[in-house]
Amino acid sequence: MLAKPLTLSAPGKAILHGEHAVVYGKAALAVALNLRTFLRIKPSNNGKVLIHLPNIGTSVNWETFRLRTLLTVFSGNPEQMDALKEFAGITTELSAAESLGTLAFLYLYLSISAKYGWSEEEMDLINRWAFRGEQVIHGKPSGVDNSVATWGGVLRFQSGKFTSLKRVPTLRILLTNTKVSRSTKILVASVKDKILKFPAIMNPVLASIDAISHECESVLEAMAVSPSQEYYPVLEELFDINQHHLNVIGVGHSSLDNVCRVTATHGLHSKLTGAGGGGCAITLLRPDPLMVEAARQDLSACGFECWETSIGAPGICLHSLSSLKAEVLHIFNPV
Repeated sequence: MLAKPLTLSAPGKAILHGEHAVVYGKAALAVALNLRTFLRIKPSNNGKVLIHLPNIGTSVNWETFRLRTLLTVFSGNPEQMDALKEFAGITTELSAAESLGTLAFLYLYLSISAKYGWSEEEMDLINRWAFRGEQVIHGKPSGVDNSVATWGGVLRFQSGKFTSLKRVPTLRILLTNTKVSRSTKILVASVKDKILKFPAIMNPVLASIDAISHECESVLEAMAVSPSQEYYPVLEELFDINQHHLNVIGVGHSSLDNVCRVTATHGLHSKLTGAGGGGCAITLLRPDPLMVEAARQDLSACGFECWETSIGAPGICLHSLSSLKAEVLHIFNPV
């Protein structure tokens, strides 16, 4: 069904503002990061389908005729996940990343017909299939991750709908992984309990987070039209306020507080991104490489992992091999 090799990539994602509040109809700003995941698909004549996921150390292959047999009884119903797990040999010995990555691939491989294109209608189709993969992994995803990965740029999410910002400024951030694992499901439930217990206190906090998202959107749009250093103090203050709000609603963590303290010693402003309770933080960067490098070294000394990147990356892209960087080519063609 595949006539020639295809190489594609999709951007990473971070939430600038609106974590958790978006669950209650408030606005959230999600950004595509210039940290990309690459996929190489090649036709095979050995009668097998092979999936190789080097980042999580997984390689699995299946006989094509067995997949064809499975396809005759596969309808795409999520209730068939147990049957797919049995077929793929997914057991409790495998890590969650291995199991879910393999399961999502197998589900999408069996579900998607071979159709390629880049019209808006087909981009929407890619987005909807990516959402299906998110459902396999997360159960009840928000739709933020797949939409940002597909469309790229900066998106405002509210009440289940998203709007793309027409212009995005050049804005650099530092993404820091605290390496503290957490459960999004548990954190979301904890926030819900607190809102039910203290509605008069918590609802104004959610309203304030909503206002921060809208204010940040206005600043980004103005910054895109007329780049100026004067916008940075406003964006930094919004980071600080939102981080305090996220601590108030109970999704902070000592590791995230540590990131904020370390970067503050270098005049930088940080906040958690995503579910909180550990995970990742983002730091807004001004155009000063010396300041950034010093902060990176201090964060690394704390045992954290950092990546410098920028917001507003393009969404899903099709690549020629000649356009890829050497480190990406090495992954596809290891010596």
